[in-house]
Amino acid sequence: MATIYDCTVPGELLAGTRLARAAISRGELVVIPTDTVYGLAADAFNPQAVQRLLDAKGRTRQSPPPVLIGDVRTLDALAASLSPAARQLTAEFWPGGLTIVVDARPSLMWDLGETRGTVALRQPSDPLALELLAETGPLAVSSANLTGQPAATSAAGAEGMLGDSVSVYLDSGHPLAADALPSTIVDATDPEQVRIIRVGAIPVSEIRRVVGDALIESAD
Repeated sequence: MATIYDCTVPGELLAGTRLARAAISRGELVVIPTDTVYGLAADAFNPQAVQRLLDAKGRTRQSPPPVLIGDVRTLDALAASLSPAARQLTAEFWPGGLTIVVDARPSLMWDLGETRGTVALRQPSDPLALELLAETGPLAVSSANLTGQPAATSAAGAEGMLGDSVSVYLDSGHPLAADALPSTIVDATDPEQVRIIRVGAIPVSEIRRVVGDALIESAD
């Protein structure tokens, strides 16, 4: 049975993060806190691990997971190109609750599902997530819940849905609000325009404030 590690306790933090890194390196799944909701994480460059993530959530390859990165400089290593609007948005809202969809570099050796050559990227602001990302590199991370169920706002809530499909659960010790929002997702694959796919932690008005007329459509 997977263990929940309380990361407010130094000994559990050390053990939990060490075991989480080891689990990811073996292609297993871990649950981590983020600044939005708890996330189910796998090595983004391990196709079998990504498939385990999709299977655990009850998703198909038509719903590829976003990728979390620990440093904004990684954005240029993963994106084939970035529009001015994309750079404005990441400069304004990263680290934070904005996921940005861009064209992925064709040379990347990964298989996230049916992405049609794109990747959804985010840099979270949660310190524990960033510390783990600094050790593991990019992680495929989706909300820690079964498809169709509310996103988990605690490690215990995630464990209740995902059980032993996850090897390690990291608990920040600070449960999120019951109405915690996932990230806002913006499609920035067009070099001239951006489109909101999902409204979440970043309001539409804030996206519009930054990119102005480049925002052509919203989900509100």
